[in-house]
Amino acid sequence: MKREEKNQQTRRRIMDSALAEFSRQGYGASSINTICAAQNISKGIVYHYFETKDVLFLACVAECFQRLTEYIQASMIDQGQLCLEEYFAVRTRFFRSNPVYQRIFCEAVVSPPEHLRGEIQACKREFDALNVRILEQLLTPLSLRPGISREEVVETFRQFQDFINIRYQMADGGGQGFEAHEEACHRALDILLYGVIEREGTGHA
Repeated sequence: MKREEKNQQTRRRIMDSALAEFSRQGYGASSINTICAAQNISKGIVYHYFETKDVLFLACVAECFQRLTEYIQASMIDQGQLCLEEYFAVRTRFFRSNPVYQRIFCEAVVSPPEHLRGEIQACKREFDALNVRILEQLLTPLSLRPGISREEVVETFRQFQDFINIRYQMADGGGQGFEAHEEACHRALDILLYGVIEREGTGHA
């Protein structure tokens, strides 16, 4: 086996063990010792590939958002299935198929470690940009009220998300349930786009 292949396999073993540990315990309660023990890897090897626990956690966050972004892109954009319900259905399918990323995603979005907030924001940049692009495309066939811009709608949804994330955090994260959080985001966007007043000939309220 070539050295490069061996390095890739070792790095993957460390990542898989770290993903499982961060998924179970979250960033704060996770331990490099546990990550090492799960795959029978020495601390020296872990620190050779990842200088600190922070670097390892950020690698897991980056992988989570990269794979989620690619999945949404392939499932929706590339196949032309652009609608609100499909967007959240795709997100749900991704996390059901990849449950190891659920807690990492929530921690990164809802309650990131304060000293890593900037780095996590960078890890999320492409995902956030994709969300804005999808929202702008959802807005394209809609007639906005006079004086309301698409930029204002996007910013308002960000504020909706912040509020939902705070509620999720106050409910002790996993206590509310991941899919309940996703449903709350879905409902908030549905209300933002289609309002609260039932309109004849539409399926939205």
